Amino acid sequence: MVQGPVQAPNLTSTTVLSKLSNPWDMAFLPDGTMFFTEKCKGLSARLPSGAVNRLLGMKDAQGYATAANDLFCEGQAGMAGVAVDPNFASNRFIYVYSTSSMSSPATNRVMRFTVSADGKQLADRKDIVTEIPYKLAASDLPFGGPGAHNGGRLRFGPSDGFLYVTTGDTHNGEVPQSPTRIGGKVLRIDREGKAAAGNNPPQGFDSRIYTYGHRNPQGITFRPGTNQPFTAENGPWHSDEVTALVPGGNGGWDPRPNTNGRGDCPASYCGYSPNQMGAMDNKERSAFMSMTDLRTYPGAMKPAWNNDGLSQGMSSGTFLSGKQWKDWDGKMVVSFMGIGIHGTPVGNRLDILDISTDGLSARRSTVSLPMPAGRFRSVVQGPDGNLYVATDEGEIYRMAPT
Repeated sequence: MVQGPVQAPNLTSTTVLSKLSNPWDMAFLPDGTMFFTEKCKGLSARLPSGAVNRLLGMKDAQGYATAANDLFCEGQAGMAGVAVDPNFASNRFIYVYSTSSMSSPATNRVMRFTVSADGKQLADRKDIVTEIPYKLAASDLPFGGPGAHNGGRLRFGPSDGFLYVTTGDTHNGEVPQSPTRIGGKVLRIDREGKAAAGNNPPQGFDSRIYTYGHRNPQGITFRPGTNQPFTAENGPWHSDEVTALVPGGNGGWDPRPNTNGRGDCPASYCGYSPNQMGAMDNKERSAFMSMTDLRTYPGAMKPAWNNDGLSQGMSSGTFLSGKQWKDWDGKMVVSFMGIGIHGTPVGNRLDILDISTDGLSARRSTVSLPMPAGRFRSVVQGPDGNLYVATDEGEIYRMAPT
């Protein structure tokens, strides 16, 4: 049931940056400096003065202080997540997720850099995760192109100080439930790329795995007060999902053919209609069609919300914090690209989720936008308490509550 908040803030918007090339993510320093990525160009920093330092350029990008010609973009893949180290004041570390040709086949990598004291240069590149799967151009799948289901969000846990990394399943049915292949996962690592203590994956799993059985989580955020992580995840032809994570938890996505109704599928990836329908009655199908397959994995993490059973390109999420947000204080905002998969209604929008204490249900309301709707790619609350929103159309907006 959709129910609006009791006292929503009024919102104003200011265009912070425009004419960008697919801005993908943002990360802030306490002074308001905003690091941001552009999927096919690279990493830059917007200073509090409004000036922009172009720091790390990808292959063929021009005008950047540092070049990294192994970094490239293709389809959904490219330079994606960015995160600032919690100890930036002392170590000046910044982290970036990008597709790289340094190995063959190409992979996604998490890289750590040191930002110079004047904020104009990067140095000391260290690739702390090197083998995150990337979907190659050559594929026998009848859907999706190269770079699809690429994951890519980076966030530091506010209480544990570890880096969380979301990865996609690359349209490979074996990947999400695989104990050793780190696609379709949320990783939890230290600043050297080593497994965080307490990840608790099942026996035989890569120790860096915090949760597994994911499709394409592009958002991860932490609930104020408890600091429990929540993912925002692209669904298949149905059911985007927001899920509370627990160490070692299974997200329940397994697109392989199985005995529970999924028969022959193209390239053994049962991710789209009618592949998932199977020989079931309506009641069975309703229970089964969630991205979280509780029929096969009854102990899987249950989603708090499934976008009313629709897939509309959920892309990011963050919890709002501060009295200026009125009734939205402590609520989660999620963004949508509105891609309208397989005829589902398009929704270029931001939603507010009031998630229950146990993380198993949520009430949704839709934000009345103070700026034009777009393909919303990333939402981040800045140190000034305002919400920053990036769109595929090339804008980064600041939304201020009043």
